[in-house]
Amino acid sequence: MIEIEPVAYVRSARREPVDDGWDAVPARIELVESLGPECLEGLAEFSHAEILFHFHLAAPEAVVRGARHLRGNRDWPLVGIFAQRGKDRPNRLGSTIVEILGRDGRSLEVRGLDAIDGTPVLDIKPVMTEFLPRTPVRQPAWAHQLMRGYWSGYLV
Repeated sequence: MIEIEPVAYVRSARREPVDDGWDAVPARIELVESLGPECLEGLAEFSHAEILFHFHLAAPEAVVRGARHLRGNRDWPLVGIFAQRGKDRPNRLGSTIVEILGRDGRSLEVRGLDAIDGTPVLDIKPVMTEFLPRTPVRQPAWAHQLMRGYWSGYLV
């Protein structure tokens, strides 16, 4: 058994896990009471951070342990849960690289966080060029179609 406690929680106007439009709503990551503001010291010098979080509203009984058509779209191929980034995964963990907009004490203001209000944050890491892919990134055409509106606009 692994025990992990949240280091922070997401504060956002976004309260529903709608699939698209995540860039349109800024979010704030607030540290838990047991962690002081010094935990964020120096982070605002970075342009981006990687946020690891728990899809706390994803129902355990909805977890996919095999393959599925993304968003139920049969025009896209059947792919395994580890070949997609959906919330209904075995450990219900999410990871996103966000733009850091600023820091205020124990809070980090960010853009591009695809997590809703109240989401438990498990870790915050600075993005360093040396940890980005060192070879070209490739992905199938369906992935580009899937992500077309993911970051732009705000759909309700």
